[in-house]
Amino acid sequence: MSVKRGIGVSPGVVIGRAVVLDTEETRVPKRTLPTEQLEHESQLVDRTFAAARSEVALERAAFAERAGTELADIFGFHEGWLADPKPRKEIQQLIQEKNYSAAYAISVFMRRYRRRFQEMTSPFLQERAKDILDIEKRLLRHVGAEARQDITELDEQVIVVAHDLTPSQTVMLDRTRRVLGFATDLGGATSHTAIVARGLGIPAVVGLGNLTSLVSGGDTVVIDGTHGVVAINPDASQIEAYKSQAAQQVEVQHALSELRDLPAETKDGVKVTLLGNIEFPEDVEVCLSKGAEGVGLFRSEFLFLQGGAEPSEEEQFQSYRQALELLGGRPLIIRTVDLGADKLFPGRQAEPEQNPFLGLRSIRLCLQNLPFFRAQLRAIMRASNHGNVGIMFPLITQITELRQARYMLNLVTEELEEEGYEFRYKAPVGIMVETPAAALCARELAREVDFFSIGTNDLIQYTLAVDRTNEKVATLYNGLNPAVVKLLKMVVDAAISEKIDVSMCGEMAADPICTMLLLGMGLRKFSMVSGSIPSTKRMIRSIAMTDANRVATRALQFETEREVMNYLREETRKILPDVV
Repeated sequence: MSVKRGIGVSPGVVIGRAVVLDTEETRVPKRTLPTEQLEHESQLVDRTFAAARSEVALERAAFAERAGTELADIFGFHEGWLADPKPRKEIQQLIQEKNYSAAYAISVFMRRYRRRFQEMTSPFLQERAKDILDIEKRLLRHVGAEARQDITELDEQVIVVAHDLTPSQTVMLDRTRRVLGFATDLGGATSHTAIVARGLGIPAVVGLGNLTSLVSGGDTVVIDGTHGVVAINPDASQIEAYKSQAAQQVEVQHALSELRDLPAETKDGVKVTLLGNIEFPEDVEVCLSKGAEGVGLFRSEFLFLQGGAEPSEEEQFQSYRQALELLGGRPLIIRTVDLGADKLFPGRQAEPEQNPFLGLRSIRLCLQNLPFFRAQLRAIMRASNHGNVGIMFPLITQITELRQARYMLNLVTEELEEEGYEFRYKAPVGIMVETPAAALCARELAREVDFFSIGTNDLIQYTLAVDRTNEKVATLYNGLNPAVVKLLKMVVDAAISEKIDVSMCGEMAADPICTMLLLGMGLRKFSMVSGSIPSTKRMIRSIAMTDANRVATRALQFETEREVMNYLREETRKILPDVV
């Protein structure tokens, strides 16, 4: 067994066969064949190598005409490797000894071969691993359509291993109902992919570096999302140990489920509201089953990330109405689309941006695409007649943006009134506070909205200048940095002073280490992925407000994030030792 450590982003332990995705979202399935078919597969390997070599020769000649023979020599390694009989014979040996299909034998051999280069100390030889990957893709393309299977057509439960996954890909994996868990080379704890995984309850580990070069399709893989560990090809005794660990976690979840109908209330009677974060209307039922009192964040952009045509006003309206009807009068806060950055709508062409997280995204994108924005606002307001809906604008950095967004909302309500639609005239309007600019101007903004929802994921990122999706700087991304803590306190104080609601919908809301701090700051409303609601409720029910106030006062005095974190861990351990 080999073990890789990364960032555990969604808890749970699962064991299964690996499927390794490439950039085309396809896999090479493990196939074994009867003996009488093996000669055909060996001949297929010969034809595949010949076709790939001819293709490289043509590309080399074409490139030489455009750029000269010297530059065309970059194809020389490819051509020479494909001409060497040794790799071909080793692949054919796998076919004869293991009864593998040609495609699967090529996949297994090439991954092992590429790994040799990646493990070499010479940078020049390490760079050859990219050439091997290119050759692998070329061979698999030529081996035939039967070599590849779309991930949405899985007929067995699997562990997905990928270089990276987008949030929309993660949602689609869940829709197959065949994915036990996933692991990626890239990613951070608060990337949107990680957030979606937690919301869906799919155990996941990210930021593993080179996992895709170590795993072949069909390998047995263990995902331990609780501890950030991936084990490759464990033996029987190790598998039994992981199964025991998984069973223990199931028991813990069953114990937490008993809290569902109990109030989220501190030991001294202070009521706290726990809400759920969702991506689709059908997620409402899961939230309610975990004890949510409503939905504090409907990430409406996921309706646009499913592929195909952009959802119409009517389709959006139906989705919002469905969610409201499932909630039965409980609140639903719909965030207007937060597209851009790492969430790109496939149906719209966008110019590449050097730094998309600081570019045209969220409310900026909406205000520059008014017909698109107008359609969503109309859908939300039409749905408001079917339940308790609130509207929330993301990534507000200045009061002008808020006023422009509200102006569009006013125009929409006038249109709907003229057209004879019934809707809720006084639907609450709020903003996500997720930039330092919004936090610093919180009092002014609070005078023009009905509520705040603190989005800690982006607030931390923008305050600390740390890309939250970049595993290389993951250690610098910390919500307990004193600068972030002071901004949080400023926002909560401003909301309380101006007598508006304030909640938190970022990942920090579900971190038990932070619960006492947030309560002590004055926060009384939390919104989170449904799976985190029971453990957060347990933490709240174990706290006295006198302790929370003391902890918050002390934490605000520290100068470093390490001091804050160590102090909160120590105080949390006193209340619930098993949490830390």
